[in-house]
Amino acid sequence: MKLKELFSTINPYEKKLFKPYIIAEAGVNHEGCMKIAKRLCDEAKEGGADAIKFQTYKANTIASKDSPAYWDTSKEPTLSQYELFTKHDKFWKAEMQELKKYCDKIGIEFLSTPFDIESATFLNEMMDVFKISSSDITNKPFIEFICDFGKPIILSTGASSLSEIAEAVSWIETKGNSVALLHCVLNYPTPDKNANLGMIMDLKTRFPDKIVGYSDHTLPNYMKVCEIATLLGSIIIEKHFTHDKKLPGNDHYHAMDKNDLKLFKINLDKTFEILGSFKIEALEDELPARQNARRSLVAMKDIEKGKTIRKEDLTFKRPASGVSPNFIDEIVGKTALIDIKEDDVLKWNMFK
Repeated sequence: MKLKELFSTINPYEKKLFKPYIIAEAGVNHEGCMKIAKRLCDEAKEGGADAIKFQTYKANTIASKDSPAYWDTSKEPTLSQYELFTKHDKFWKAEMQELKKYCDKIGIEFLSTPFDIESATFLNEMMDVFKISSSDITNKPFIEFICDFGKPIILSTGASSLSEIAEAVSWIETKGNSVALLHCVLNYPTPDKNANLGMIMDLKTRFPDKIVGYSDHTLPNYMKVCEIATLLGSIIIEKHFTHDKKLPGNDHYHAMDKNDLKLFKINLDKTFEILGSFKIEALEDELPARQNARRSLVAMKDIEKGKTIRKEDLTFKRPASGVSPNFIDEIVGKTALIDIKEDDVLKWNMFK
């Protein structure tokens, strides 16, 4: 399923869970190399992601020169956002067009988060859905500009208050766009204890008509955080993605790789197999239990032909091959057509 189709096919009010649409957030982990970028696409596809997402920006439009670092500087020692973005802003329109064509070729959906007007404009030609970063949730003019393309919006909600989320949603709804909300914690990496996945439930309660998902920044470990997010109702799962978690830099060390992604998919398949149906009904494999573990009405004592049946004449025992005990009120008062022996399982044809 394409990401755009989620907005028209998923009913947020439906009382069931869905296998999530998985976005491998490659960001700028291509390190400015097209060969690595395509490798990321290949490995995201191999791992089972539905889409791979990059980021498109220029350092001089996203950050001032004195913007301080807010990441773990023991992993990424660059102390200025501007300086770090300068290292990674070489991929622009031509590179994104090449990656879009490559993604189409290998069968994975292409996405890229724009961080300025120019990138949003040329990315509009390549995507059916826009992703807006948590960092832009208060950026009203930019949100409204993207909304004017008339496409669904995925909005991350990291570091936001409820009022800020509601206000951003109101801007999007005023423009008439569909919107999905991703719970997110802007903490790189996010300790498991700070994941606060319970906020997913609050988003679903506060915005019951919206698709809700999760953008994850925890360490991959066994991918349990993303699995739990799915069980809480996340229909979109986004997580940073790399080809080598040992590489230096801000994103590689807390990203998942293709093996993490494969493990997540295997765990999800097992989990959804266990979840099974979301509609209450007896299963075919339960038929022997229905027939043998349930009970029938049974004669407590010998009942002579012509006798009127009293409740004191009856008991209930296994199997369920006779008259069910739920019909006891209909059996009491009937007349026996034959002699019924003690411990006989009662049948309807025994009575007048």
